Amino acid sequence: MPSLFEPAPFALWQLLALACLVVCAAGASVYLLRKHLADDDGLPDAVFWDGFAGLAIVAPAVILPALVAPWSGLLLGVIAAAAAAAAYLWTPRIFSRQAERRSARDTAASNEAAAARHRSALARWQRYELDPAHSIDYPAMCDPRQPETAALIRAMKAADQLRSGTDAGYARAVERLEEALAEAERAAGVGRDAPTRHAGSPAADPALG
Repeated sequence: MPSLFEPAPFALWQLLALACLVVCAAGASVYLLRKHLADDDGLPDAVFWDGFAGLAIVAPAVILPALVAPWSGLLLGVIAAAAAAAAYLWTPRIFSRQAERRSARDTAASNEAAAARHRSALARWQRYELDPAHSIDYPAMCDPRQPETAALIRAMKAADQLRSGTDAGYARAVERLEEALAEAERAAGVGRDAPTRHAGSPAADPALG
């Protein structure tokens, strides 16, 4: 019966298969070790089992061939060490890219919700420009000379500049717009007193009083 690593075409494929096995096992073990060590809660049991599983695969794949051909065991050991070192060096970059993708997804979801709030705030403010009754009852809402209205206009411009992008500051800009709108309405007396006129209503025409 031919030995495991006798000079033959099939023996070369056996060596290549073992090399792939130790590369995957060593790289994956180091990746999982660093991932669990980076977790806030530590997960010491997971760290132990990651290392144990990696050794349980790599050690037999290196030792058993070495019993048949010492040079093959040495080669596989070097390959396993190189794979572990490469995984150790590359995992921080992988974690960084994963964090960037998560952040991009979170920002996209946050901006989508902020866009709906932005549209609602603009529709709420446009009543004071487009509705004659609101324009008459609350003229300060369209008067940029009022400090609160000027601040509202600045907040609208700031939110509009970030509206079509993926900037993480868009949600905060919309929040400032909502705050500025509420402050402008408070300063203009919106909701504090009942409006004195309503366009199209009988009470708005003194001749009908």
